Amino acid sequence: MLEDLSIKNFALIESVNIEFNKGFTVLSGETGAGKSILIGALSFLLGGKATVDQIRAGTTEASVSGTFLLPPESPLDKVTQEQEDGEAEAKTARGWLNIHGIESEDDRVLIRRIIRDNGKTASWICGQPVTKADLASFCLFLVDIHGQHEHQSLMKVSEHRKYLDSYAGLTETVAAFTDLYTTLVAKRRELDSINTSGKERKDRIDLLEFSIKEITDAKLKPDEDVELEAEESRLSSFEKLYSETETLCELLSTGQDGSIASLMKKLKVSSDRAFELDSSLKDINSRIENLFYETTDLSEEIKNYSRSLVFDPERLAFVQERLSLIYNLKKKYASSVNAPLKEVFVYLENSQKELDKLSNSSLDMETLKKEVSALEKEVYTKAKDISAKRFAVSQKMSAFVQDILSKLGMKDTRFSVSIMEKQGDQVTQKCGPYGMDNIEFLISVNPGSPLLPLAKIASGGELSRVMLSLKTVFAESDSVETMIFDEIDTGIGGEVAVSVGEHIKNIAKKRQVLCITHLASIAVYADNQIKIQKGVNNQVTSTQVSPIEGEERVKEIARMLSGDTTSEASLEHARSMLKNC
Repeated sequence: MLEDLSIKNFALIESVNIEFNKGFTVLSGETGAGKSILIGALSFLLGGKATVDQIRAGTTEASVSGTFLLPPESPLDKVTQEQEDGEAEAKTARGWLNIHGIESEDDRVLIRRIIRDNGKTASWICGQPVTKADLASFCLFLVDIHGQHEHQSLMKVSEHRKYLDSYAGLTETVAAFTDLYTTLVAKRRELDSINTSGKERKDRIDLLEFSIKEITDAKLKPDEDVELEAEESRLSSFEKLYSETETLCELLSTGQDGSIASLMKKLKVSSDRAFELDSSLKDINSRIENLFYETTDLSEEIKNYSRSLVFDPERLAFVQERLSLIYNLKKKYASSVNAPLKEVFVYLENSQKELDKLSNSSLDMETLKKEVSALEKEVYTKAKDISAKRFAVSQKMSAFVQDILSKLGMKDTRFSVSIMEKQGDQVTQKCGPYGMDNIEFLISVNPGSPLLPLAKIASGGELSRVMLSLKTVFAESDSVETMIFDEIDTGIGGEVAVSVGEHIKNIAKKRQVLCITHLASIAVYADNQIKIQKGVNNQVTSTQVSPIEGEERVKEIARMLSGDTTSEASLEHARSMLKNC
């Protein structure tokens, strides 16, 4: 259960500290006051989206922290599931803390998260740094947020299977089935790749053998193309290169007075004499001396290089021929003629592997056939088992949802979970990655009307109530103690809103519920009410959050009813509603 929330410099909120109680808490306020900002801050704390836009203007860091009271200990706290990577997966919040070596204090957990203006975030659980992924993983055990537009997921048939599997407790089973099905598909693809005709296989083997021989016979060396290109440039430019080095030699080291060597010698003599007269010139003299010796060494190196230059037309022809060979190999076996030579080596390696596989394809084919056959049987058996479990639970779920919808003002509504077996004559056709069922929610909102896909008939208000009923269904088997509804009242009003308020109040008997609403007929059912309003101080806009009770709550309910907080009629109406709820 969420006990308190502290928000600093988040969006329009400068600093807010809120305490929450058990039961049903309503968050109300004028449109644009910042109700969704509060939910956004809580979502951020739980590992949700983090952007620098969330930092209050004029500040460099936003922070949100919250204290959660853990539910009583249960046997599930010590139950974990071993994942493929060998890590344990927790079933409860306490179990998660145990796995990660984090201790709660007095059954309470303090969570803190910040975002800085450079975009970096940091998170802590009980003072211990954690990653965003770990934070989000842990918080799934604490809070379930139903976003303002989440009910639109009901329009996606692909989501219906997830809802049913979640209710049936099949989520992990189906995930394991998906891995098994993926293995089967990969094995079938591998079998198809080698299950070609004898002629096609022979042609492919011949082609691979030719390519391998051609590359191997070339006796290539790593980076040989780069080295040969440099050598070709040097050999083909011999005359110009020799002329330039001779010019360098003349400028550096001829005996003429104008040469650099002659000038450097004079410079050193003058520097030595000056240093003898003034010892403060020691550093300058040393630098000139170094320059003199460096020039001398450079002159000798250039002389030696110039003497080593030899025009070798035979070597040039060999290099050009070799480069032509490499060019042709790249053209055939690399992505382009300008690609690095290593691509040819990669092609050679891959070709050798494929040749080995094709050469042993007869043995591989028989082995794969047995593996595919065994996998097909296992996939089909498990798909049938999952389907049977879905069907058994679907009727119970349909009845449960229908009963809740009746209480939410949809008395004549019929709700059904349709489960149809996929068509096909092979396992990979009859089954998919999630089993052999096509699952869709059907609904009839009027007496005598046939059951039709939910997406075709349900209005916004009806979708909101269907989502609320599903959330209620899941809450029965969910260990999450805090539920948050962000404007669940979309598209409803009047008596329907009253029934929604009553229903949420019933849910709140077993868990903590926070709800943003604009409707007084829902707000009056709350055990607690928090008012959110926007204010301007020194031309700076900020959001204030404060719990209200007594006459302040009466005024807020009156505002929600008619926008009037002064009329005695509105106030009396608000008092009457609060009293009757």
